[in-house]
Amino acid sequence: MKHINVKEKESEAFEKMKGIFHYKNMMASPKMKKVVINVGTGTMIKKDKNKNEVISDRLAKITGQKTALRGAKQSIASFKIRQGDPVGVMVTLRGKRMFAFLEKLINVAIPRTKDFRGINRNAVDNIGNLTLGIKEHTIFPETADEDIRDVFGMSITLVSSAKNKKEGTAFFEILGIPFKKEEAKKK
Repeated sequence: MKHINVKEKESEAFEKMKGIFHYKNMMASPKMKKVVINVGTGTMIKKDKNKNEVISDRLAKITGQKTALRGAKQSIASFKIRQGDPVGVMVTLRGKRMFAFLEKLINVAIPRTKDFRGINRNAVDNIGNLTLGIKEHTIFPETADEDIRDVFGMSITLVSSAKNKKEGTAFFEILGIPFKKEEAKKK
């Protein structure tokens, strides 16, 4: 399996994209700004008090950075949530940790996903960011097999400096994100 160095790919993106998007210098080319990982725990905290701690610990192992607990922004009576109650855990990665996580995500985690056929191109939004939904955290190598009973999903947002969807999609393709192959349109 060929490993992809994201930092090298980012600098190589300018060379490949300057003909398509008419960049005059390297600073106009898109770059990775940050990676944001969110795990919603919701009302599970009412049943198991240690749930946020378990999720926080596993997410810290996966990302290599301490997590931040997120509270509810407003009270919702039907969900029995008060303002400030913990409802999720998040991590924001920048710099070396961001590139290390991206390499692990592209080279190890995504290929380990069951029945993986590629990421939908619509996952890139209009401002050039890519959001992935991961159903099981067990695709990351840091998770032990004995922890299989508390499986959780996560949302991973790759924030780039791309200006639009077309530029963002091209940039993530060069980075090595495995998008679905476009099928020929039926007549």
